[in-house]
Amino acid sequence: MAMIKTVKIRSHEKGLLFNDREFVRVLNQGVHWLVDPLLKMRVDVVSQRDPWLKHPDLDLIVKAGLPADEAIALDLQDHQRALVWIDGRFAAVLGPGLYALWTRFRKVRTEVIDARDIRFEHKDMHVIAKSTGAGEFLDTWVVEEGFAGILFRDGEYARTFGPGRYLFWKDAGKIRLQPVDMRETLLDISGQEILTADKVTLRLNAGVSYRVADARKAVCEVENYCQSLYREAQLALRAVVGGCSLDSLLGNRDALSGELEEILRGRAAGFGIQVLSLWIRDLILPGEMKDLLNKVIEAQKAAEANLIVRREETAAMRSQANTARLLENNPVLMRLREMEMLEKIAGSSELKVVLGEKGLAERLVTLL
Repeated sequence: MAMIKTVKIRSHEKGLLFNDREFVRVLNQGVHWLVDPLLKMRVDVVSQRDPWLKHPDLDLIVKAGLPADEAIALDLQDHQRALVWIDGRFAAVLGPGLYALWTRFRKVRTEVIDARDIRFEHKDMHVIAKSTGAGEFLDTWVVEEGFAGILFRDGEYARTFGPGRYLFWKDAGKIRLQPVDMRETLLDISGQEILTADKVTLRLNAGVSYRVADARKAVCEVENYCQSLYREAQLALRAVVGGCSLDSLLGNRDALSGELEEILRGRAAGFGIQVLSLWIRDLILPGEMKDLLNKVIEAQKAAEANLIVRREETAAMRSQANTARLLENNPVLMRLREMEMLEKIAGSSELKVVLGEKGLAERLVTLL
């Protein structure tokens, strides 16, 4: 049985020498003669053209020591991650564990990162996120334009993010990024049946324009900020409208909307909502009340019309009286007035007129 072994290591290879399953050393290029009387020696030949050194006894190899100018060893703890670039291209994200890479034939660069800071920030973040295997270690969240992102870590508020793309380490805590719409929004409040101060039941439709001013409050202070705003608007409507009479509601709708807006703005600010405006869109009365109001309006309009007619008649009679006094005191003006009347009559008939000194009324007028 042969007691001497011959091993040839080429220029791009390394030999890993083991004796009785214990790592001894790394064999470089060349021919190596090994004396093995007990047949317990073995050499595993690996290529350095593959930068990844993968071996079942990697822990023994790293512990014994790899040539520092030809290899990189990484021993990552639970809170550590590593980024690997090979030949200027991103290659992999590494989780906790032991790794070794050859650097003689390939340009290898590594970066160790503390994952206890749950958010991952890097100048090459977008390239890393698209790489194969990155999804095993990183969660990607996108906050759209017009939104804010509320980050919760292990159920506790952590931070508010603006629009953008964000990466977070997995296994560093349970995370949730809740989007909140920060744009101006319209809330429709319709079909509200309210009893006024004078015991008239009416149906009211209103609208509220609002936006989220404090995203954290809107999410953390109430379960659903939209429903909370709807409820507060209902309460404000019932409180204000219920204290007004029907006439004041119909006559002062703008003032009523302003009062409601101020009340709702104060209540909504407590959970991070900015009320921009509130308006009453419709006031719907019961059928019998509509008929009654129509009769009242009809009577008012008839009275107004009658008053206008009487005023016009009075003005006309006053004008006639003034004209009569003027003609009585001025005979010449009276004769001119008579001539105007004759001119109008002559326009449609043949007229013969005999005039004397005492005027037309005392002379003969013959119409043929």
